Amino acid sequence: MKTRIFVTLFLAIVLALPAFAQQTNSNSAAPQAAPAGQAVPADTREPLPPPTSRDFWDGDDPNLVNLVTHPYARKAWVKRQVGPIRDRINELDEITSENANKIRDTDTRSQQGLQLASEKTNLADQHASDAANKAQTAKLAATDASTHVSNAEEMVGNLDQYKPSSQTEIRFRPGQTVLSKQAKDALDQMAAPLQGQHSYVIEVRGFSPGRGQAAIIASEKMADSVVRYLVLTRNIPVYRIYTVGMGNAPVTGEAETKRPTAARVEVSLLRNDVLSAQR
Repeated sequence: MKTRIFVTLFLAIVLALPAFAQQTNSNSAAPQAAPAGQAVPADTREPLPPPTSRDFWDGDDPNLVNLVTHPYARKAWVKRQVGPIRDRINELDEITSENANKIRDTDTRSQQGLQLASEKTNLADQHASDAANKAQTAKLAATDASTHVSNAEEMVGNLDQYKPSSQTEIRFRPGQTVLSKQAKDALDQMAAPLQGQHSYVIEVRGFSPGRGQAAIIASEKMADSVVRYLVLTRNIPVYRIYTVGMGNAPVTGEAETKRPTAARVEVSLLRNDVLSAQR
């Protein structure tokens, strides 16, 4: 019985505490409030606090927990709050995509530039190789030309290098210019090996025992008769024969220089051994 009484009293005290606290607050606030019929001067009033508009983002971290637990987190309201974030994310995605495209374009242009540079390098190498080959060909051609020039200079230098090969003497009777059979045989023997040959010349010199211009004319006539026979009978080219009428000029090259005592023609065969060897 006593236990029930204590329990009943405890419950009554617990239920009475809120009412007692509310009455205490009302009594403490009553002296501060002015009577209803009494006017309070405006200059003695305390200013009203500014209205506070506490938004969802004020003081709270915009995370998923706040979105779910916020008392005003409705679908439309959440959309209004999340919309700017989504727009910003979309903008960042567009910027990222644009930067990726620019990077891709730059990489493509770089690859094209590298390929073009490689092609130009290969082309330059090919041109350099062609130029080197042409230079080598030109060098060989210059060497060959120099060799030909040297050979030509040597040949030209040897054009007048004729040496006596044989000599035949044709005698005439005084005042005669007709060749005897013995003279013709001697000329045939000298001219026979010359058929088809080159690099030779024939020197014909006439001598006469007369005096002055008469001796010169007589020696020229005898020399001309020998030349006519060689050209007309033995087919010796006339440009290979050199003729001169010596008259009564003294014969040189002997132990004693003496004047001719008989009418005669000296026929000398001169050969160029260098030109003959080159042919």
